[in-house]
Amino acid sequence: MQEVWDVVVVGGGPAGMMAAGRAAQALRERGQKPRVLLLEKNKSLGQKLLITGGGRSNITNAEFDTRKLLSKFKESDQFLFSAFSQFDVAKTLDFFHTRGMETKEEALGRVFPASNKSQSVLETLLRYIKESGVEILTNASVEGFVAEGGKITSVRLKNKKEIFAKAFILATGGLSHPETGSTGDGFLWLQNLGHTVVPPSTALVPITTSDEWSHKISGVSLQNVKITLFQNGQKQYTSVGKLLFTHLGLSGPGILNASSEIGELLKYGEVELQIDLVPHFSYDTLNAKLQELFKTHSNKKLKNVLDDVVPGALISPLSEISKINFDTFCNSVSRDDRLKLVKLFKHVPTHPTGLLGVDKAIITSGGVALEEVDFKTMRSRKYENLYVVGDLLNIDRPSGGYSLQLCWTTGFVAGTSAAK
Repeated sequence: MQEVWDVVVVGGGPAGMMAAGRAAQALRERGQKPRVLLLEKNKSLGQKLLITGGGRSNITNAEFDTRKLLSKFKESDQFLFSAFSQFDVAKTLDFFHTRGMETKEEALGRVFPASNKSQSVLETLLRYIKESGVEILTNASVEGFVAEGGKITSVRLKNKKEIFAKAFILATGGLSHPETGSTGDGFLWLQNLGHTVVPPSTALVPITTSDEWSHKISGVSLQNVKITLFQNGQKQYTSVGKLLFTHLGLSGPGILNASSEIGELLKYGEVELQIDLVPHFSYDTLNAKLQELFKTHSNKKLKNVLDDVVPGALISPLSEISKINFDTFCNSVSRDDRLKLVKLFKHVPTHPTGLLGVDKAIITSGGVALEEVDFKTMRSRKYENLYVVGDLLNIDRPSGGYSLQLCWTTGFVAGTSAAK
């Protein structure tokens, strides 16, 4: 007799681990001995999870109003409400807190483990699936699914072994960071099954720039600066967030969230990205502050006082951009140069040239068409026992905890439903 599992989950990332653990837990709650198998092609689970959030795992965003939270997912919000009504931010935090993982909230509502380590998140999930009774098979490379009569009958491994189950959850992730195992296999399998898959592209990815001055200050970060994109002199996009200078260009949450917009605009021509270093100051307020600063420190050089207004690491590059001699004493700065500095501090110009590839992307956009998934259960509308979760869904979202929250929510809902 061929062994038949209750649920087989393909993919041992955050969504897959949540789905497997929840399916086994749900079966136990109904008085059944769980027969849940989690397949992972790597030698261990959660390899991509370990690198999320710079190795700290931004597990969610502390927005407890579900409608406000889902507005960040743009037009996808209409699909997600039924899933999030079952497992929201509050339930996510309760999940981790009741399992002994403390969290902390940082700027813009981003929630991290108190340990500052992704390992804490992984260990919590590993305990969960172990206590729930999930069986794990690693080094299990899947070749595809076998379907018959509107149902998935088995998953076939590359060693030609077939694994049979009553229900299957697909959680293989997108294309970002392929070295962790996210190589887009799930998209191909879904296409082969007749699903519509929007071609994946990089999203939330660092950008390259042509500005050599910015490459020289790699590693310098700016908090809560305003980023504005211009094309042909017209404002196209604006946001506020953290920015990081790199040896190739720019990164940080503010840039990652703007990256898809930058990529789209570059298709039509040159783009200028302006950085407002002091968004909390109006032009008049900033001008008055500089006047007061120059008066108070009249016998000091410009380069030695400007760090009262802008980060010290930017003073040399700003001198280079402005063509103003920062060795000038404050009492000798002309009105024209002062106004020139005001304008520069509010509009530091940089010039994007492209996006880094999928190997550097935090997530990729694209995936299975949302109309082909029932979000009350995460079940495929084409196969009655196939569930699709996480990055396989065609959902754009910003950085700030939204991607992992999508994994927890869709994984939980799919696990609950598949167990039935």
